[in-house]
Amino acid sequence: MKTTKSKQDQTRRLIVRTAVDLITEHGYEGTTMKQIARTAGIGDATIYKYFPTKEKLLLEYFEIAIVDAIGQTGETSGIDQFSLHERLQLLVDSILEGMLADREFVAIARTIAGRAPLLMMRDDLLGQQALKKHVIACLEQAEESGEIAPCDFKNMIGGLFTDYLFAVLIYWLRDESDEFADTTQLVDLTLAVLVLALKSGIANKLSELAAFMVRSQMARLMQNSSGLLDLLKTAKRGLGG
Repeated sequence: MKTTKSKQDQTRRLIVRTAVDLITEHGYEGTTMKQIARTAGIGDATIYKYFPTKEKLLLEYFEIAIVDAIGQTGETSGIDQFSLHERLQLLVDSILEGMLADREFVAIARTIAGRAPLLMMRDDLLGQQALKKHVIACLEQAEESGEIAPCDFKNMIGGLFTDYLFAVLIYWLRDESDEFADTTQLVDLTLAVLVLALKSGIANKLSELAAFMVRSQMARLMQNSSGLLDLLKTAKRGLGG
């Protein structure tokens, strides 16, 4: 009998949830695909129909987290009245909140991704495509309402947002402040600088805005918590925030 798409999604999520629990308990190297399959109650061969490798399982966790957060933000009461800054911050906060219970696993996944950085930077991931589409929609709405100046590179910003989010995750995993207050401030400031640049129209004149979120620079800057926050505060003041 043919498996429905809904059933396939349930099985996929069950496999990922099982993998998260086992890898958190036993470590990445200490967890096998056979162990994940048997704990999930599926056949040893069946798991490979969903995920050829453990690395694919790691990616799927982030895919689910992003797609679920986008869905949750869309159901937020009064979302149509939110500013661009509020919409983007709600999205990032929702993703981090969804990962909070799995923070130890996320740290393990980040280490594995660090060994193969291109793993998290592919353009064909469904979660990345959904995130890009959502961010572009937020920018288009802000542009149509007159909140920001006409923007010539919404597509580029949408594409870079996955890299920005991954950099925020790295910062969050290092954050030892109470209730991750530094991460909250970081997200608020980075998005404030972006929105102020878009409002002023300076973004269209400075193609270097891409460097604001480009993966190599963001990851490097986020290793220095206080220095980065001070830099962002200065940028915000310079843009009139």
